[in-house]
Amino acid sequence: MPTVSVIIPTYNRADVLPRAIDSALGQTLSDVEVIVVDDASTDDTEAVVTSYDDPRVTYLCHETNQGGSAARNTGIEESSGEYIALLDSDDEWASTKLEQQVETIERRSDEWVAAYCGTTIVDDDASNLLWERVKSYVGGHQSREGAEGGEKLVTEILMENLHTSAGSTLVVESDVVDRIDGFDESFERYQDTEFLIRVLKQGKLAYVDEPLLLRYPSGGPSADAVRRANAHFLRVFSDDVVELETRGYNVTGVHLSALGALYLQEGRFDTGVTFLRAGSTPGLSQLPGLAFNVLKGVQNRLDA
Repeated sequence: MPTVSVIIPTYNRADVLPRAIDSALGQTLSDVEVIVVDDASTDDTEAVVTSYDDPRVTYLCHETNQGGSAARNTGIEESSGEYIALLDSDDEWASTKLEQQVETIERRSDEWVAAYCGTTIVDDDASNLLWERVKSYVGGHQSREGAEGGEKLVTEILMENLHTSAGSTLVVESDVVDRIDGFDESFERYQDTEFLIRVLKQGKLAYVDEPLLLRYPSGGPSADAVRRANAHFLRVFSDDVVELETRGYNVTGVHLSALGALYLQEGRFDTGVTFLRAGSTPGLSQLPGLAFNVLKGVQNRLDA
């Protein structure tokens, strides 16, 4: 039984996939299995994965595209490790990531069942890099990366205060993954966030205070797609949302404001303002992010 099963879902990313696989195989904790789940790619993904002459690499392929949640579940079903580690196929790990996270979990009591780590954003596009830096101020509150704990962190996640990049940072005990029955395949987006919330209802999440994930941002979904996914996300966790809002947390308002910011970025100013008015009132620290979105929206309209 390997210590860690690394699950890499992928779709048409043959050009960058080796970066993720190499970083998983190059861990100082070498007792790993790397399960790549090809979600019916039409590029050279199969040839890329099968070119690895390493018994730790397993290639699985869906006949039809089923989405990231289903791909992760396929990998989880095949896994045999004590821990499950998630890695998006366009990201990269520092070599000590798994060793540090597993040691962190194992040093603590049994109630600590998972760990995440810090993130470094890698992008040649200065505007995208700036967007990644300021978006924690856009429509929500300042991100509290580094927070640890149990179910109380659900509040931070629902309030957009905590962004963990769980799809590439999270390591969790496989027994916990089995108990929560893997990923919810009804989610096309917010998959890792939804998964993490259910993990937090099983035990505590630790943090390794080092940037052990290199994240390569790619073009995100449209504001309309985020709007649909966000509505589904809030419906699934409606009990939590209602409970928090009775305690004075404006969860819905925070999410409406974040949607408004995305519409501004697309240059759809009327829709953006409508969502911002319906959402929570932005604080002073959020205004630079909103201004950036307006400028980005103007640029997008000029380029159209």
